Amino acid sequence: MATDHQNPASKQLQPGTSAFKLVIYEQENFQGRCHELTGLCNNLQEAGVEKVGSILVLCGPWVGFEQANCKGEQYVFEKGEYPRWDSWTNSRRSDTILAFRPIKVDSQEHKIVLYENPSFAGKKIEIIDDDVPSFHAHGYQEKVSSVRVQNGTWVGYQYPGYRGYQYLFEKGEYKDTSEFGAQFPQIQSVRRIRDMQWHQRGAFHPVN
Repeated sequence: MATDHQNPASKQLQPGTSAFKLVIYEQENFQGRCHELTGLCNNLQEAGVEKVGSILVLCGPWVGFEQANCKGEQYVFEKGEYPRWDSWTNSRRSDTILAFRPIKVDSQEHKIVLYENPSFAGKKIEIIDDDVPSFHAHGYQEKVSSVRVQNGTWVGYQYPGYRGYQYLFEKGEYKDTSEFGAQFPQIQSVRRIRDMQWHQRGAFHPVN
């Protein structure tokens, strides 16, 4: 449902509302028509959203997708304000978001294992309860072709410093790159997605 622009600061979550809440503005800096989501939306255009210019996450986290039906490049959003495209991605391969879904965060503990080869073979790097801005600094310089998430929810990045394409990893197994949406077996940094239920955390700010 589209409504006229409201100041983000004036949009406070009321008691008893959804555990997930996101507001899309069609222009940058929270201007223009806005659309509120409280759950999965497979096609923003069918929901009446012409374009995504800025995003306000009141309760999250969420993942946005370049294509309808939750396909294509991924963008992870945690609670906070995202006034323009470069506040949530620097890959710039696309300037389109056509789908959103909430990310379930159900664990206070985090453990992920990333493997060099498909089907969990070859060299590996294991990360427990930590964010790693550079795999190279931890002595891992291999490609990443499969991933096993034992606890928590994570986002991996193509380059060090949380840059490039983003890949969402929820609890489970990803036997090859196609299962986590990557065209290339390249992940060089990873961080935990931490829900406000467990961690007081605002919007993610990439390292310049």
